[in-house]
Amino acid sequence: MLRIVLNRFGMLFFLLCGSGAVVGATDAEQAAFAKRTASKYKLDEAWINKTLAAAEFQQAVRDAYKRTAESKPWSEYRPIFVTAKRAKAGRKFMAQHAQALARAEQEYGVPASVITAIIGVETFYGTYTGKYRVLDSLVSLAFYDWKRRKFFTRELQEFLALSAEGNVDPLTIKGSYAGAMGLPQFIASSYRAYSVDFDGDGKRNLLTSPVDAIGSVAAYLSRHGWQRGGAITERIVSPTRFPEAEYKRNKKPKVKLSSLRARGFREFPKLDPATPLMIVNLRGAQGGERWAVLNNFYVITRYNHSPLYAMAVTQLAQLLEPK
Repeated sequence: MLRIVLNRFGMLFFLLCGSGAVVGATDAEQAAFAKRTASKYKLDEAWINKTLAAAEFQQAVRDAYKRTAESKPWSEYRPIFVTAKRAKAGRKFMAQHAQALARAEQEYGVPASVITAIIGVETFYGTYTGKYRVLDSLVSLAFYDWKRRKFFTRELQEFLALSAEGNVDPLTIKGSYAGAMGLPQFIASSYRAYSVDFDGDGKRNLLTSPVDAIGSVAAYLSRHGWQRGGAITERIVSPTRFPEAEYKRNKKPKVKLSSLRARGFREFPKLDPATPLMIVNLRGAQGGERWAVLNNFYVITRYNHSPLYAMAVTQLAQLLEPK
């Protein structure tokens, strides 16, 4: 069946549903993708083609990358996620799942407040997990000539493998525009690599099990190097500039605390002088803000690479800590 739709620019897109062709790809490209994926993940090639044929192109998915929350300044980003309402709901979530959170903290070393804050920032504790069908999102992004095509091609492969393993229904599961799923918004590769069956029912269910979501967030952070009992951030009050320690995206903290103390750095006075750190500069509601960040901040950015995200998680977690 041939369906013709107009995108918002008036351009025609042809969706060949049921014929085996997927939008944005030539027959040869799709055939090569299916063959390659079937071989790599030991999947049925005919099933892959049948599943891809059910996908529908979503221009809204591609457009969403132009208006992500992480493109905003901190002064606009913070009020979205660090709020009294989200903190109140988070304390309720913590009370409801106190046993699972305590066990996750004991097993993985990640504070219950940080686990809860991530789920709170991602989906408001599971109340909103996304409106886009994941298959549509990943097909729209994988079969698209742009800088992240390689990443989303791999995620589409991982999603097909995840579906074949029985974790999700590829034709019904919904998520974010980027294909993230469930309470903690794991992308398919993270779902397969880091999710855990924390409630012991024999399934890794991030879609409807808060307990599995709690365990999986903790496992994810632990696997990425979370330091038990470690600090995350501290605001810098000294006017002295430390350009050598400026934050670099996707880079671990490297500048030692001792080298900054010699020039008047006073934050983290009780930490080992050999502790590495970085300095994040943010544009807040009252002007510039500078924050010293440690390894655990970097670990949170493995979940979402934006320093705004890591700061929001940190500050929401602080609101969730017992007083």
